[in-house]
Amino acid sequence: MGEHEGQIAIVTGGIKGIGKAVSLALLAGGARVTAIYASDDQGAENFRKEANAGDKLETVKLDVSSYADCEQFYNTFENNNASLDILVNSAGIRRDSVVGMMKEEDWRRVLEINLNGSFNMSKFAVKVMMKKRFGRIISITSPIGRIGFPGQANYAASKAGQVGFTRALAKEVATRKITVNCVSPGFIDTDFIGDLPEEQKKEYTKQVPMRRFGLPEEVAHAVMFLASGKAAYITGATLEISGGL
Repeated sequence: MGEHEGQIAIVTGGIKGIGKAVSLALLAGGARVTAIYASDDQGAENFRKEANAGDKLETVKLDVSSYADCEQFYNTFENNNASLDILVNSAGIRRDSVVGMMKEEDWRRVLEINLNGSFNMSKFAVKVMMKKRFGRIISITSPIGRIGFPGQANYAASKAGQVGFTRALAKEVATRKITVNCVSPGFIDTDFIGDLPEEQKKEYTKQVPMRRFGLPEEVAHAVMFLASGKAAYITGATLEISGGL
């Protein structure tokens, strides 16, 4: 039996990239997974076929930036599930531009998805987890929130905000045996950075001491550790998976 046999998990952004790798790892560990996606119905269908997990996998379309939609999702989720053990906030977007040229909509939308989405999903998760007095909340942040990259002020702000949010929430729920942590991947070889020009990718690779981009599965390993019983005394922490960036 796997480490997470019988546990129930939600993974936002759970059908692509890092979120997909996390969903597959949790399924392999024996968990039942609800993988949240924003709009790609065909991608969700393809993922269900690839995972081949039967009724252990459910895919749900949800805008995590909508407080009302997240509240409705959790109402339905609680009706269909006995508990919630693990929440992984992996949904995220980029809309890059230097601040002087950035559209207000692009600033706002990145914060809405990346930061507000983590709040919305975590708030209702905590309310469910408190009933069992157990839970693991893990948000996928980024070293960009610590380093800052030109053209990514909105993304950097959202990711720094996730870390601050995690530290505060961890203190609020620690006595209920709910841990709250971040995993902070650097450059990971996914579609999320697929739109970057090849020359820019080469320049970014030079900044990584290990001289390569990471794999989604390498991030999933870190998430699985923080979601496990072995990490019961780790909370409010950020584990960086960046090749030394």
